[in-house]
Amino acid sequence: MPHSSSREPGDSPTNPQSASRSPSFSITDVHIHVQPFDQLKPAALDVMRKGAGDRLEFLLALMDDPHLLLGVMDEDGIDRVGMVNYPSPDVMGFSEATNDFAARYAEADRRRLLHYGGVDPLTTLNATRSVEHLLEIGTRVLKIHPCHMRVAANAYTDGLSALSDIYRLCEERGLPVMIHTGTSIFPGARSKYGNPMEIDDVAIDFPDLRIIMAHGGRPLYTKEAFFILRRHANVWLDLSGIPPKRLPEYFPRLSELSRKVLWGTDWPSPGVDRMRSNVDQFLALGMGESLERAVLETNPRSILP
Repeated sequence: MPHSSSREPGDSPTNPQSASRSPSFSITDVHIHVQPFDQLKPAALDVMRKGAGDRLEFLLALMDDPHLLLGVMDEDGIDRVGMVNYPSPDVMGFSEATNDFAARYAEADRRRLLHYGGVDPLTTLNATRSVEHLLEIGTRVLKIHPCHMRVAANAYTDGLSALSDIYRLCEERGLPVMIHTGTSIFPGARSKYGNPMEIDDVAIDFPDLRIIMAHGGRPLYTKEAFFILRRHANVWLDLSGIPPKRLPEYFPRLSELSRKVLWGTDWPSPGVDRMRSNVDQFLALGMGESLERAVLETNPRSILP
């Protein structure tokens, strides 16, 4: 589910530039949201309604029809997408059924639609079996959302054994784990759990676990996120939820770690009208073709072949 607008106060919509700059890029957007909106709690759906405006009916239809999504991807020049799903019964309303929803949705084109899933360490009855189920249905990434699950990413250090079971099995089986960092705008979310520093423990205690740090801690914890990215070889940065024009401000030394940065948009969150719009805004920064290709194409294909 989207967590914050891709535009910030004072920003204005940017008209998409010509897509002619990137015809050779085979773009993977590692972070979009295709979820069972019919499970959303009323308060969460209201946030979506306010952000989506007249797009809401189309988005509701898209959640039931993968061919609509594939059409949007074709129009926007996006080759593959990572579809974020995770249970969050208390904040969002999503149950573990969201995992099977994503797997069924991806059947329309398993090469282009990469389905993610999650395990809520506070509510799962058997964390190991829940992860095994994700592996059985072909889940590509396991998502932990501390702000929506209302638990710290390193809560196993305080005795939450289910969380260490999740990380350990993902490490053993080579399943990447995406961890939300930064704030959340949804009612009931606990943004205090969005500090990337808690990933420091996870990366140390599970050194072979591939960790995708979603959103780079924006907007409050970007310095902490860059520290974690630099310190740990097993951590990648997902740029979703960050207005592209803010990247030079949030991550002025991004080029130093270009091999560890993954493209993502958080579409269709409020403020992200099209996946293509964010791509074009990113290319307009003029960071150089080497970094652009790494972020848009080669890095995502490395961690999600």
